[in-house]
Amino acid sequence: MTARSTALASAPTLEYGVEQALFARIAWRLMPFLFSCYLIAQIDRMNVSFAKLDMLQDLGFSETVYGLGAGIFFAGYVLFEVPSNMMLKRFGAHRWIGRIMISWGLLSAATLFVATPTQFYIMRFLLGVAEAGFFPGIIFYLTQWFTTRYRTRMTAIFMTAIAVAGLLVGPASGLILHSLPGWLGLHGWQWLFLIEGVPAVALGVASLFYLDATPQQAKWLSAEEKLALSEALAAEQTGAADSRLADVFRSPRVWLLSAIYGCYGMSFFGFVFWLPTIVKSAGVDNPLQIGLLTAIPWSIAVLAMMRIASYVDRHRNTRSVLIVLAVLAAFAWALSPLVLHNVVLSMLVLTLAMFGLMASLPVFWNVPTTLFRGSAAAAAIAMITSLGNLPGFFSPYIVGWIKQTTGSMNLAMVLFAAVTLLGAVLLAVLRDDPRESAQPQPPTGHA
Repeated sequence: MTARSTALASAPTLEYGVEQALFARIAWRLMPFLFSCYLIAQIDRMNVSFAKLDMLQDLGFSETVYGLGAGIFFAGYVLFEVPSNMMLKRFGAHRWIGRIMISWGLLSAATLFVATPTQFYIMRFLLGVAEAGFFPGIIFYLTQWFTTRYRTRMTAIFMTAIAVAGLLVGPASGLILHSLPGWLGLHGWQWLFLIEGVPAVALGVASLFYLDATPQQAKWLSAEEKLALSEALAAEQTGAADSRLADVFRSPRVWLLSAIYGCYGMSFFGFVFWLPTIVKSAGVDNPLQIGLLTAIPWSIAVLAMMRIASYVDRHRNTRSVLIVLAVLAAFAWALSPLVLHNVVLSMLVLTLAMFGLMASLPVFWNVPTTLFRGSAAAAAIAMITSLGNLPGFFSPYIVGWIKQTTGSMNLAMVLFAAVTLLGAVLLAVLRDDPRESAQPQPPTGHA
């Protein structure tokens, strides 16, 4: 047995260097694959906002039809989120994540066949059903592999896929829309759904073989490493709620966290479904140019998510950071209507809004993942995610109606600002978790 293995097996509290090496190994094994899965998930979620640029004219859809179709995705998503996450715990991450990705990839690609509003609604609803459980399932999965000291950064790495997807989907979608119309008799938006749906199926099949349901089933970890990981996770869970599922649904804190996440959702879906439209309103008509411009705020978001997560890991000041970021995003959204017709200023304030929003998302998950464990953790994460995604159902319809009625996005951007500010208020009401301040601090130089 090596000295490293002896240290892992014998110490209830790992020496920092040994602990860092163990979690670095786990991270290099899991995070690139999970990141890739979420990247494709986000591309398949965002591409409808670019398909809209041509699809509405080709099919004769109104802005309201698009808004309802974009939002109805979340009806299926919310209804099946908690059951799907419980199935992940029952069947194992590798099987259930694989099932999710294969089904949503096939449905996303099949969206190329829609020809009527009803078909569009049905396909979007089924896509939401297929994807339900993926994000909360991964958040729960990370709790089985990483302690809180590392989980914030792992969550940030995973969720950075959202920003990277925004960075990639714009230029890629713009190029497809610009280059492929008419090829083999298909419109550009049809090629968009097909090309960007196939990778999800491939990754879904790969996850069946690559992911392990639990650390104890990981053949790439030694027995000593499994024991050390088990002890580290067990020590951290002391005092965490091992609640009945009914208690989770009755918890006021879970409902408050769901409301806060819903405020994030309202702002987030403003970017996902309407950023290309906002950029077009600033006077840019070429789909490729729109795609390139939308990549700017997403690229800044990549840096923001990682740097802010690292800062919070060191200082353990989750709630205060979240409040500042929410106020920053609300302020930027409020400025947006004032500069809407200036491309440079518009991109500047939208980038500021996205900085505040996207940097908040991985940090937010510090709170619920420290409060629950086991089935209660899976249910709490799924409940927060599903309720927090409710704005995804009604906000695209409301924004579509606003744009169709007023002819502009001004009022919608004010709405995004108000709801984001509400999130800051709710964060101020939320009490700090005493366990967070009690977490051991990493040595100086911890990255």
